[in-house]
Amino acid sequence: MSFKRAVFVLLVAGLVLAMFSVSRAVVDLRRIKEVHGKSVLTQQDMHVIDEFMQDAVEDLVRTTDFTQISKIRAMILTYQSPQAQYAQQYSESALRHITAGLDEARTDIRDDSRRFKVIANLLILIDSLKDPRLVNVAVAEIKHPNNAVRYWAVRAVSDSELWAKLNQNQAAASQLAGRILAECGQAVGGSSPEVLRLMVDFAGRFDTPQAERLLAQVADARIASYADWSVKYELMDGAVLATLCEKLMAGGAAKPELAQRFGQLLSFVMQRYIKGQGQSVLQPASANYLVSVMIDTEEKCLGRLLGTPQVNIRRAVEAGDLNALQAEHDKLLGTGSQAGTLTSKLNISYGPEGQSQAAPLALPPQPQSSAPAQPNNM
Repeated sequence: MSFKRAVFVLLVAGLVLAMFSVSRAVVDLRRIKEVHGKSVLTQQDMHVIDEFMQDAVEDLVRTTDFTQISKIRAMILTYQSPQAQYAQQYSESALRHITAGLDEARTDIRDDSRRFKVIANLLILIDSLKDPRLVNVAVAEIKHPNNAVRYWAVRAVSDSELWAKLNQNQAAASQLAGRILAECGQAVGGSSPEVLRLMVDFAGRFDTPQAERLLAQVADARIASYADWSVKYELMDGAVLATLCEKLMAGGAAKPELAQRFGQLLSFVMQRYIKGQGQSVLQPASANYLVSVMIDTEEKCLGRLLGTPQVNIRRAVEAGDLNALQAEHDKLLGTGSQAGTLTSKLNISYGPEGQSQAAPLALPPQPQSSAPAQPNNM
């Protein structure tokens, strides 16, 4: 067979396969459309639903054209239905085939980049479906080493619309929340700011020791990243401080470990801005993030915690007066052996457990080898 003839045969074969694939998809859609419109379903209809879900998830897992994945996800969402029989079968099929798809991605896809993209897209699908049956599937991915996968796993399990359904069974919901908080706690290290923000928002919904422990872990991670000047996307610390503030308002002096994190994190935010601007080492985005955190925390938290409106941080920032900002830091949080007003109000000690320390830790100098922090991308 000549080379041209061989190429022609291959092209025809590929076209036939493509036509077969397209025609099969049309048939599948025609069948699911028919079932989707029924008010009472037969066992054969259930099979059509299951086959549709299997084909759609397999297409999502096996495609190498990632521009098509959003279309596949949209197709799956389109054929949801509130009809009871249909909805139950759709949910059961989604659980079975998405679980199988994740297993296939983990074991059969050798390319790391493609594997994490497929897993992330299956989690995006879970997040979109908002099906309580699928929560445990997503929980298992919270500790995934890839931050994009972690993000979609935490987002999928913490979605407020999903939790409106889960909370219909309070006992089961409480148990599930505890498991999610524990899994998040084990994934704090190495998580991006975007992932940590989702964890903080989720923990903020619960008044439990596990929720407070997760908040403390996230705050400790952020404090450590300020201390070594590796911190990214400082804007998310506004959410950390706001959530800690809510817990403190609810529990007051009964939560000294949270009060200590609030004070130390706020101190490092202020110190980073003061030192960074003074030494001209902050990127503009970082400076803007820090300003937003300081002013929002002053307006929404400090006034409530101290019982009187606070405006000095805003005035110092707007005036560009770093000395005035340092003075307000010391007044609020303390310096040397002198406790600040917030420190005294919340009975904060910044020392190791069992040791009294009136002022927060000083932000270490920026390491000589570290470049100015850049805005974070997951």
